[in-house]
Amino acid sequence: MDKSKQFNFITYGSKISSLQIEEVLHHLMVKLIDETEERVTPFCIWGMHGIGKSDVVREYAQKAGYEFIYIAPAQFEEMGDLTGMPKIEVGSDGQSVTRLIPPQWVPKTNGPGIFLIDDVNRADDRILRGIMQLLQNYELVSWKLPAKWAIVLTANPDGGDYSVTTMDDAMITRMIHVTMEFDVKAWAKWAEQAHVDPRGIDFVLTYPEIVSGNRTTPRSLVQFFKSIATISDLKQRLDIVKIFADGCLDTETTIAFINFINMDLDKLVAPEEILHAGEFKIIEGRIAALVNGKTKRMDILSVIMTRLTNHVLFAKNEVDAKSFENLKRFILLDFIPNDLRLAMAQELVSSNKKELKKLYTIPEIGKLILTKM
Repeated sequence: MDKSKQFNFITYGSKISSLQIEEVLHHLMVKLIDETEERVTPFCIWGMHGIGKSDVVREYAQKAGYEFIYIAPAQFEEMGDLTGMPKIEVGSDGQSVTRLIPPQWVPKTNGPGIFLIDDVNRADDRILRGIMQLLQNYELVSWKLPAKWAIVLTANPDGGDYSVTTMDDAMITRMIHVTMEFDVKAWAKWAEQAHVDPRGIDFVLTYPEIVSGNRTTPRSLVQFFKSIATISDLKQRLDIVKIFADGCLDTETTIAFINFINMDLDKLVAPEEILHAGEFKIIEGRIAALVNGKTKRMDILSVIMTRLTNHVLFAKNEVDAKSFENLKRFILLDFIPNDLRLAMAQELVSSNKKELKKLYTIPEIGKLILTKM
């Protein structure tokens, strides 16, 4: 059952996808780097467990070349874990004095960098009070965050079954808030770049509604897909596949994945097969057989189109002449509805890949795009 229907979850800010999270982070970091005299307001990302909040921040920092430091205050037992531990030193006047030694993880370089406070509201109230001072002043008793570091936090929803500490208004108003929600197309783009098992990507694109359970989350799905990645024929090993699925996912998701395999949907036509086909007619026949059954399977066609689009956009190499010809022939397949054809063409031509701009020169595609502009 969808947890959101069982509890009155409390989150803050606009509900946005992981791709929009990256856009906000980019905006904040550009402001931070360009305006070194002014701190950026701490940025808090709310969302359900396993949706990938921390991963989005970490991967953005890596791609952008920023330094990155992570802490999980739920693991802190004493204020000293946050502020630093005391040490007695002898001053120049010969008198003993107690000083706090900053924790090892405190950023020491100028940055630019992102300081991630993960699952902030899983910390107890004492630790939260210390973090509030950090949000307000960018410093604690024994240490100060360097100028070009941004504070980013993640939090689980309040008002449900999460073991969280409610943050008061004084803390809430010291941050900019958004709520990250699962977006299947954004996830599929990430999964393509992260080299998630293609059969897993096809499954999630086919049944996006399954990513809403207690145990079934984007994180647990990826764990499951990794565990079966070395099994070439899933139907032949349904016993071991079910064991791994039961170990990671809700029962309903396990049943859906077994049905997915039994219907041979784990054998959808791959993007590489389409682009590198020597005889495109053979590929066309395979796709038509999948789509044009007793009932039109627009869901399967949409999965194939999404996978192909993401593969083309994120491939390191340019699209060569043969692949471009096959891509063109795919887009022009007569059983693709114009709305799907248009969406795919628009996404391809709006990318940074110059060779894809040639799609404008194809009369049927160029006319379709221009009439919808």
